Amino acid sequence: MSQQKQSRLKVYNTLTRHLDDFEPIHPGRVNMFVCGPTVYDVSHIGHGKSYVAYDIIARYLRKKGYSVFFVLNITDIDDKIINRAKESKEDPLKLSERYAQAFYKDMKDLHVNSINLYAKASEYIPEIINQIKGLVDKGIGYKIQGGVYYDISKFPEYGKLSRQNLEQLTVHRVDPDPEKRNPGDFVLWKHQKPGEIAWDSPWGKGRPGWHIEDTAITLTHFGPTYDLHGGGTELIFPHHEAEIAQAEGLTGKKPLAKYWVHTGLLSIKGQEMHKSLGNFVPIQEAIQKVGVEALRVLYASTHYRSPLDYTEDTLVQAASLARRFRRAYDQVQIAVGLKSEGKDQPSTLKRQVDEARTEFFTAMDDDFNTPRALAAYIRIVGIAEEQGRLLSAESAVMLLETMKELSSILGLLETDSVPRREFLELVNMLTSLRNELRAKREYALSDRIREQMQKAGVIVEDEAK
Repeated sequence: MSQQKQSRLKVYNTLTRHLDDFEPIHPGRVNMFVCGPTVYDVSHIGHGKSYVAYDIIARYLRKKGYSVFFVLNITDIDDKIINRAKESKEDPLKLSERYAQAFYKDMKDLHVNSINLYAKASEYIPEIINQIKGLVDKGIGYKIQGGVYYDISKFPEYGKLSRQNLEQLTVHRVDPDPEKRNPGDFVLWKHQKPGEIAWDSPWGKGRPGWHIEDTAITLTHFGPTYDLHGGGTELIFPHHEAEIAQAEGLTGKKPLAKYWVHTGLLSIKGQEMHKSLGNFVPIQEAIQKVGVEALRVLYASTHYRSPLDYTEDTLVQAASLARRFRRAYDQVQIAVGLKSEGKDQPSTLKRQVDEARTEFFTAMDDDFNTPRALAAYIRIVGIAEEQGRLLSAESAVMLLETMKELSSILGLLETDSVPRREFLELVNMLTSLRNELRAKREYALSDRIREQMQKAGVIVEDEAK
């Protein structure tokens, strides 16, 4: 691990628009926040792309030796949730809780296991109200009939993340209200409409705006500045721009986040995934179709900042590659269990594996370049395949440990594997039995055992007698 800590990790920072050396605010510690889903429906494979990317980032930071506190928010109160609840005649918080539980299962099934805290917006109402009160007291927030709004003219740096100035700002995604001071002003607190869910506040009954939910969570857990903020590219404006304005306007400290990291969107035939377009693929459906490892290979094959155009062919290719990884790993694990003397050259093999391993970490240090890291991993898999039964026990152990190490960063090979201890014991017993049968020249029975072993994924090759 010390070897990885010495190499320099560079991260593309949306705020600076270039690759920055990664140096956390507190040495050895990383506070990381990622915008999670608005839970009004099941999650699709586009969501999966983003959250697997941040899972790999968190895994790699921990591999580098950092202590990572990873918070992902859950937007469980929002216009979309309220509208869906009206359609289904369901309590909004009960509806969002149901979909939040489905999302937790999606993440568990995708092996997104690096998140320390799922923070639900509805559990931070007191913190949200305190922040809005602070903004109003500073003259940045103001009340009108529709609610409490943020006056963007009071924050001169508004637009610094998206590189827009006040004259250029597109406001079609910002709440329209003729009473607002500026067209781009965004809502902090929405006054209650008849029949809507609401909480008490100094400005009357209502509910929080979307943007203030996240800063309430991050200021609560991280304080005014932290290390890494993630989300999809579609959130840069207005959501992340608003987060910066809220937090920095309130605390006077900057930057809110030192590194802003954004993932590219997943599309199908160039279109975003929507149920109305008939191209909506739920995470659970994809897992049932091809398995978790195929999905993670698919996501890792594209750089996290790049868009991914999903096709059946790319999914089939990813599934094939995932099966290849599993076969190679199982074969090496069997070689370890068989304790073969082998005919390889351990020093040469180790040099080849070390070179590929170094390339893997070099790729990951270059803004978490998973396609290059995956290529390096494939080199190691190729070595394992090429050596096959020639592997000595020493080389097999070295290969197995390297494959475990690198796959743990990508989140692969984490499902139950075929060669468990009992299976290895059976392989050893059958191998010994075949040797005895061959010694007695009972080749027909020996060949039948070999055929059955090969059907179970154990490659058996006999030397000519």
